[in-house]
Amino acid sequence: MSDRSRNPGASAAANAGANAGTEVAGRVADVLLLFAGGPRSLGVSAISRELGVSKAVVHRILRSLVSREMLEDDPGTGRYRLGSAAVALGVSALRGSNVRDAAAPVLRRLRNETGETTTLSGLVGDERVYLDQFESPHEVRMTVEVGRRFPLHAGSSGKAILAFLPEERREAVLARPRAALTARTVTGAAELRGELAAIAAEGTAVSLGERLPDAASVAAPLPGPDGAVHGSISVCGPLHRFTPEEIDRYRGLVRAAAAEIVRARDAALA
Repeated sequence: MSDRSRNPGASAAANAGANAGTEVAGRVADVLLLFAGGPRSLGVSAISRELGVSKAVVHRILRSLVSREMLEDDPGTGRYRLGSAAVALGVSALRGSNVRDAAAPVLRRLRNETGETTTLSGLVGDERVYLDQFESPHEVRMTVEVGRRFPLHAGSSGKAILAFLPEERREAVLARPRAALTARTVTGAAELRGELAAIAAEGTAVSLGERLPDAASVAAPLPGPDGAVHGSISVCGPLHRFTPEEIDRYRGLVRAAAAEIVRARDAALA
């Protein structure tokens, strides 16, 4: 006979402890999911209202997540955002997803067709990261840093994502201060809204020296199985090789490549 069978009180206490642990784990997950699918930064009061949990409990969860670098806090504003560990988990999940496998042969062929580097980016929080690249054979070429975070407002890969986000989430990004990465980076909200509307209508985004002074790119969004945009693909290279004629050609190529990747991914999921 087990100790638990001989002592019903101990069994009840163990069950209560297990239930309490499950509840805490659920609350932690709920907090992280708010950041993954909502605004870039949140305060204690907003999280408390959204989840119906006391501020004291929310604060304890947030401090625990900060200590593990799942979240970062800003003492000046009292708000929190996804931390480096959470982003690393997101990148790891995206790298192992079906979209990366589906994209690889398409991006390799697109690299061969254009002679320029091709990339795959994923949306993590309200930023994007490069997940893969196929480098140009040219001696002078553009390469990207896989796994590094970038803002959505600068560069074609980010704007191709930002233009297709739900309006509320897009406006939350536009409501925050935006840094100019180069002299050509557009930071004004009104001008960005105009650009994003044109990108949504065209289906592709173009960057000419916005993220790096001497680099250019053309990108298209990648919708997920749920229809929401989850990333983008791009053709990128030195600015001087991106003539108006080449840009027009690349627009058609990246649109077609994105559609092919989505079809391949969906077939793999079926």
